[in-house]
This record gives sequence, C-alpha cells and structure tokens, in this order.
Amino acid sequence: MTSAKLPASFVWGYATAAYQIEGAPDKDGREPSIWDAFCKLPDKIADAASGDRATESYDRWKEDVQLLKSYGVKAYRFSLSWSRIIPKGGRADPVNEQGVRHYRTLIEELVREGITPFVTLYHWDLPQALDERYGGWLNKEEIVQDFVNYAKVCFESFGDLVQNWITFNEPWVISIMGYGNGIFAPGHVSNTEPWIVSHNIILAHANAVKLYRDDFKEKQSGQIGITLDCHWLIPYDDTDASKEATLRAMEFKLGRFADPIYKGHYPARVKAVLGDRLPEFTPEEAALVQGSSDFFGLNTYTTHLVQDGGEDELGGLVKTGHTRVDGSQLGTQSDLGWLQTYGPGFRWLLNYLWKAYGKPVYVTENGFPVKGENALSAEQAVDDTDRQEYFREYTQALLQAVAEDGADVRGYFAWSLLDNFEWAEGYRVRFGVTHVDYETQARTPKKSAEFLSQWFGEHIDA
Repeated sequence: MTSAKLPASFVWGYATAAYQIEGAPDKDGREPSIWDAFCKLPDKIADAASGDRATESYDRWKEDVQLLKSYGVKAYRFSLSWSRIIPKGGRADPVNEQGVRHYRTLIEELVREGITPFVTLYHWDLPQALDERYGGWLNKEEIVQDFVNYAKVCFESFGDLVQNWITFNEPWVISIMGYGNGIFAPGHVSNTEPWIVSHNIILAHANAVKLYRDDFKEKQSGQIGITLDCHWLIPYDDTDASKEATLRAMEFKLGRFADPIYKGHYPARVKAVLGDRLPEFTPEEAALVQGSSDFFGLNTYTTHLVQDGGEDELGGLVKTGHTRVDGSQLGTQSDLGWLQTYGPGFRWLLNYLWKAYGKPVYVTENGFPVKGENALSAEQAVDDTDRQEYFREYTQALLQAVAEDGADVRGYFAWSLLDNFEWAEGYRVRFGVTHVDYETQARTPKKSAEFLSQWFGEHIDA
C-alpha cells in the first residue's frame, strides 16, 4: 500500500440527480418532464415505478444536507430540474420563482455547512412541453436557444454561490438510450436520431459555456464543463480485430463527444461507420465547440472486454462483456449485468483521459449496486461488503493514478448519496451508501459510507 496522499485541494463527496431523488412532481409550480411522461408508458419501467416519490428529497433536503455533513464530505454534486425552474421550458415561458427559491435555499444551506456545490444543469429531464412543442433535442434551432436561456437563468440565480457548473450529464445516454434503443425517455427507436441529438447537445453545451465565459465567469470566478460517461475498454484477446474493435468502441462511447469538445472534430472511425448520418459542424460551430470545457467530467463504473462483431451500430459494431478468454470474470458481479468491479481499469482510464485530452479530471460518478441488495432489510443492507470492496479498489486506483502516475484528477463523487429511482430499473437496484426505506423514507447509513469518510479523511493532505 502506498503512503502517498491526494492534494489538500482535492474535493470528494456524493452525487445525485433531481428526478431520481426529488419526488413532488407537481409541487410549487413544477410541470412534467419527459421522464414523468415516459414512466406512464406501459412496460417501460420495472414494477411500473416512477419518480413521483423517489426519496422525497424536495421536502427532505435539509435531512440530506445533514447526512452529507455527517459523512464529512467536501462537496455535493446534484442536478437542477429544468421543469421546476422554467416549467414549460422555453425562452418565452415564465420562470418559476418557487423553483428558483427552492434551489437557492438548498445551495445556501450547503455553503453554510462548508459543502461546495457542483451543479449539473441537465440530467436527462427535458421539460415535456418542449418535446411536444418542437421535438426537443431533435430541433437544433429551438433547443439550443432554450437551453442557453435556461442556463442563463441558473447562472443569474445561483452563480454568486456556485463556482462549479456541469452543463450535461452523459450525452451518450441521452442520445443512445433515449433516441436509439428507446430504453430511456423519450423512448425513440432510430438509427439516425441519436447522432442528431448528440450533435445538438454538443452545440447547446458549447453555446451555454460561451455565455458563461462571456457574461459570468469574470464576476463569479467559476469553472464550467461537461460530464461524459465511459467504461475502460480492453481487447478481448490479442488479435488485431479485437484491438481495432476496442479503439472503435472507445470512439463511439467517448470520442464522439470528447473529440469535438476537446479537439474540435468527430473521430474518424465514427465518421467511417455513420457516413452522412453524422451531422457536420460548420467551421464557426467547430471553433465554438473546441475547448468548451474547463475540465473533464467523468462518470465511470466498470471495465469491458471488447470483441469485433455484432450488428449494433449504436455501440460501434462490437460485442462487450466481462468474461475472459479462459472463462474467468474480470471481477465481482453487481446487480446490473454490465457492471463488475475492476479497479485497475479505473486507473488506466484516468491516465488515458489526462494524456489524451489534457484537462483536469473530476470523477463525477462512480459506484456499485450490490447484487440482491433490494431483497434485504435495512439492517442487512448496511453491511454492504461488495460495495466496500469496490470502493476500496477504486479509491486505491485513484490514488495510484494521481500520486504514482501524475494524472491531474481533482475530485471524486461517489454514486450515490441515497438509494433512489434507478431509471428503467425502478427501485429494484440500489446504488446508495445510504439505505432508503421507500415506505417510511428512513435513511440508514451503510458501512460503505463509513469506509469512504475514513479513506478520504486519511488520504487527503492536511
């Protein structure tokens, strides 16, 4: 074990998302998002669940702030609900002062308790009115202007207290799962829409960043970026086909967003597969997009082994899994088929991102859903051995990447503060370091929360 430490400036904490925890879907002027509508469709959500109650954090936010304080965190990453702030979403629609006041009060409480807010503007919950009005993310002319207007309201309302902004959470998920395979809201199935949507998200991001830098950054002294999701990818075997498939998979998963934002262009392998279905940036757009993130926000959970083959263009015509050539597994299996523990992959990914894109990295999500945990009582779930082991591996990999390899990683947010509404999985899958009894809403800290508090207490320089 290394005795090295993370720098004193390193921030750590927990992450959540508005629709997954808030509940109160029509309280204080909020109107539906595409997730409210999607949850009402038959057979889309496990157990026909929704975020109508979630963890009731819209009303229990003070309790959650005290929970964060008890864990000794330095920071808290959460998202704002566009549908609370501008219920109908558009630039000509009224701002909901009750929604603004709610978030303002939450942010003030965090700052008062010494917890730095990291605020995500968009975590998948587009106002339903915009989807109905003009097709939401499919309409570049309208959605970019409306998102920039929403961002402006947020910068004006909270920017004196918020110095860390994230425009979008996981545009890969928004585009592929929302508009490609239809598993997430708004539930479209298409082999053309995902590339249009992701293109428009990149432009909305870049235009919001330009607004912040031009009108707010000097006065508010903040930073702004985007969060992308990526697994570390390893060739399944030593063949050229597997190696090439791994590079292609990385470009479809990560490079499709990271390369335009940090380098100014789409990756060659993506262009080769998609042809004219991939929209092009004008020279002016490319210049606006390039360099439009002050840091690299990373959501990562696992490592995949990659083989060539398959007919799924959405992932780059590859097959992925956790089973090695000899039949062994990469690590401990979680409650989700795509996620196993594999700490070394985290270290390699952090090094890759730092070297490839040259921006400081904030790990904005990282966590583990223990297999079968939802069937356990609160007393049983507290002893979350597999989650503790996951965090033990991943924090050690983080420390090695920073202290031994020199990767510039400045923050780490575990997913998640609370068990919550896990999108299409409903309430069957639990990621929280805090157990939530969904009937009583009682919060019970798990041992993984204690582990992280102790680990970061010991491994951040005083």
